[in-house]
Formats: sequence, C-alpha cells, structure tokens
Amino acid sequence: MSEQLPWKVLSSEYITNKYFFRARRDKCETAEGKIIAEYYVVELDETMCALGITDDNMVVMVKQYRHPIGKILLELPGGFAEKNEPPEKAIAREMLEETGYEFKKFELVGEVAANPGVLDNYTKLYLATGGKKVTEQKLDSNEEIKVELIPLDELIEMLLQNKIEQSLHANCIFYSLLKLGTLKVS
Repeated sequence: MSEQLPWKVLSSEYITNKYFFRARRDKCETAEGKIIAEYYVVELDETMCALGITDDNMVVMVKQYRHPIGKILLELPGGFAEKNEPPEKAIAREMLEETGYEFKKFELVGEVAANPGVLDNYTKLYLATGGKKVTEQKLDSNEEIKVELIPLDELIEMLLQNKIEQSLHANCIFYSLLKLGTLKVS
C-alpha cells in the first residue's frame, strides 16, 4: 500500500532542459486545497562521490573552483553517472578521470539528498580502498582539478573542525570513517 502524497501537481513547465541540468516550474495543490502557483524544482541526474584511500593510508582529495559560491574547495572526487552507467562503474570512472587513481574496492556507505526543497536527486556515497596512481588525469574541458593527498588523521581533524565545506562530501567522509571504525559515535 503506497502513501498518498500531500501535494498534487496541476501543471509543470520546463524552464531549461539541458543534459545534466533541468529546471521546471510546477503549479501544485496541497491536501487542504491551497494552490502553490510557482514551485521550482531542479532536476539532476544521480551523482556520487567517494572517500578514496591509497594503499599507504593517504586520502585522495581534489581542489577545484566552485563558481556558484566563488571559492576553491577541497573536496572528494565524484560526479554524474553517464546514461545507463551503473553507479559503481561511474564512481570508479570519475575517480580515475579526476585523479589518475584506481581503487581495488568500492563500498556504498550511504545515499543522501543534498537539498530536497529544490533538488530532486540523490548522491551515492562510497568508500574506495586500495588506491594506486595508474595514469594522469583526464579532465573534462570545463574542469581544473588539483589532486591533493592528505593523511587520514588530518582529514578526520578537518571534518571535526568543520573545514570540509561541501556538505555531501562531509557526509561521505563521516559515513566512511564510521565504516572504517576510525570515528566512533556514542
């Protein structure tokens, strides 16, 4: 038995419909009959990121400029899956392209909605272990990414001091550290 949704979509119109970015304007009616004339939804394909740990216990991070907030952030590698690409293959491909590192094992540690008030997608969070540098980066034309290797202990301190600004990546680090047993929650 499925639960009835409290809002009914009366109409929907696309404002933009691009490959990785779609935005629409919905007109909705609440269960009480209130009309929401304009509710904006950004549709994104599924994304994924991974905390990648090398054989010598270093974390593979990336630094890149994030135009919407006007800052260079230290982040985890990740991105979008290609059409019909399984998430596990997508994250392995993204890690290799962005960093040049290949990993022996990927474990799903969580799945989160970044901002469900506006965005309709989820991000799969992975822990990748057994990393080795096997090639040079193969970046998209709009990517400028610098690879940084950080000791795991230093990353834990950065997380605990709220120095990981990308919220999805902070979640991935948190769940991965729990999986590894390096972070205990009481």
